[in-house]
Amino acid sequence: MRVLVVEDEPKMAGLLRRGLAEEGYAVDVATDGAEGFGAAASRDYDAVVLDVMLPGLSGFEVCRRLRRNRVWVPVLMLTARDALPDRIVGLDGGADDYLTKPFHLAELFARLRALTRRGPIARPMTLAAGDLCIDPASQRCWRGETEIPLTAKEYAVLEMFLRQPGMVLTREALLEHCWDFAYESRSNVVDVHIRGVREKVDRAFGVISLETVRGVGYRLRADGGRPDPRPQ
Repeated sequence: MRVLVVEDEPKMAGLLRRGLAEEGYAVDVATDGAEGFGAAASRDYDAVVLDVMLPGLSGFEVCRRLRRNRVWVPVLMLTARDALPDRIVGLDGGADDYLTKPFHLAELFARLRALTRRGPIARPMTLAAGDLCIDPASQRCWRGETEIPLTAKEYAVLEMFLRQPGMVLTREALLEHCWDFAYESRSNVVDVHIRGVREKVDRAFGVISLETVRGVGYRLRADGGRPDPRPQ
């Protein structure tokens, strides 16, 4: 197993290198954000231990850039900043786990074992179909460069479609995932919200992405309603 440690404090970097090596890992060390990003983006690692407070690029930015470049190596963020907003920023930026200093090496090893058992899993920070895009962390939506305001329920419906573009979703499936069982008026609530989503993400832009599949349900076109203009 090969691990990249991105840590600028020499004593901590040495401790991590020795401890991981004793556990049987092959360990590379980078001492700033740019070096860490370059190493993680260009070489195959089983995991990255990434400090947040780094010279140059912060650990948050390194992780965001890795995910934007579709590098899905498991990332364990390591930091003395244990405030809840910092943990949220790290996890929403694409990190897989978060460990605050001081820590026991045994816990770090256990977390790395859990991450490497799962392996690299593609989990983009945004979901898109063509130029229609949402950001699950902020619950914001765009068509191209234009941001689209959605209600919480409209967003939930659209997110479900964007997680399965091209797939037909029944009304029952949408009800099950987007409404709780205590909701009283369930007869046409899906159709009402589909109309609302269509008005905002389709008709306002002169496109059709949400299609009705008669007798079954609805489908979001994988191209977001804008087919590739290049000749086939």
